[in-house]
Amino acid sequence: MSIFIDKKTKLIVQGITGRDGSFHARQMKKYGTKVVGGVTPGKGGSKVGSIPVFNTMKEAVAKTGANTSVIYVPPAFAVDAIYEAVAAGIKLVVCVTEGVPANDMMKVAPYVKAHGARLIGPNCPGLISPDQSKVGILPGTIVKKGTVGVVSRSGTLTYEAIWALTLEGLGQTTCVGIGGDQVIGTNFIDCLAAFEADKATKGIVMIGEIGGSDEEEAAAFIKKNVSKPVVAFIAGQTAPPGKRMGHAGAIVSGGCGTAEGKIAALNKVGIPVAGSPTELPTLMKEAFKKAKAKPDKKKTVKKTKKSAGKNTRKATKKAARPKAGKKGKTRK
Repeated sequence: MSIFIDKKTKLIVQGITGRDGSFHARQMKKYGTKVVGGVTPGKGGSKVGSIPVFNTMKEAVAKTGANTSVIYVPPAFAVDAIYEAVAAGIKLVVCVTEGVPANDMMKVAPYVKAHGARLIGPNCPGLISPDQSKVGILPGTIVKKGTVGVVSRSGTLTYEAIWALTLEGLGQTTCVGIGGDQVIGTNFIDCLAAFEADKATKGIVMIGEIGGSDEEEAAAFIKKNVSKPVVAFIAGQTAPPGKRMGHAGAIVSGGCGTAEGKIAALNKVGIPVAGSPTELPTLMKEAFKKAKAKPDKKKTVKKTKKSAGKNTRKATKKAARPKAGKKGKTRK
């Protein structure tokens, strides 16, 4: 199993005739993703390799039955591309585009949710479910099918963490890059809840970074709602206050969003935090061992109830049994 994408994913590439769109469309198709079409206004009727190109998302969805789209268009047109995809009936929109204005995102994010769709990004590498489907720019050569779910605000650090897990034999169910902007469509909590519900996922790796309060909120959520082992890494531990580190949301301002604060919040609820992405496999293996050593609370409760019920039945039968007299006759 996996989360968000699988073998049933039918993908439309928005901006398919551009440099990035055409390159990654071919890469996704080569990996095994069902890329059923692309959209570039004015280029309808043409093809990128064997992939048909349509003028609008409405036409593309109607003719292909697509349920997912990925966006490789310039920042000025990215929000309109999101609106168009959702209006056409797409249920999962992945926006790779960087530099989308936060003000525009504050308007489109509620629109996506109101229409029962999910947005991942913007400014994200997308996601990949090993041996099933990949949507975005995550390299398929570094992943391996397994039982670890990965969710990250970072881009290239995600690749490093995944490769470290793969080298140590820890394959993945799904790897999700949620993006590092201040306003994004899917956050840590959304992914953690999905991984918790996914039967194939046995452990979770969470990669955060400085800025905002997403990691602190995720820690609180994990304490109350996640039963699977979680390990983490926080990027930007040496970042100076007031300096933006790569992503729009990666900035420590007013003493908030520090790496120290995030690490403390995670440690407080029992989540170990790695010093570097390469330490994550070791922490994950240790977390699996601890989880295996702990008794399953659900099974323990079930066993206790079963024993209690059995004892109650025995006591009831004993009380109902007639007592014999001295000569073996039943007392009246």
